[in-house]
Amino acid sequence: MRTTVRLEDQLLSRAKALAARRGITLTKLLEDALRETLARASPRGVRGRVALPTFTGRGTLPGVDLDDGASLVDLMEGR
Repeated sequence: MRTTVRLEDQLLSRAKALAARRGITLTKLLEDALRETLARASPRGVRGRVALPTFTGRGTLPGVDLDDGASLVDLMEGR
């Protein structure tokens, strides 16, 4: 869609120079800037607290070293 936008001369010059440095069109630069501004203005959903499941137990089994991934895989695969 085409539209007319009025910009200050200095702002337009800076925008054209930036678009040229980035190798994009002035239209692309303006679209990206507008999308970014609109995204920041959108209200973000408030996230509630997440309850993670916890389990009780007596710790690790004898001989299990949580810092040794290879031996953990061996134990889990019954080797």
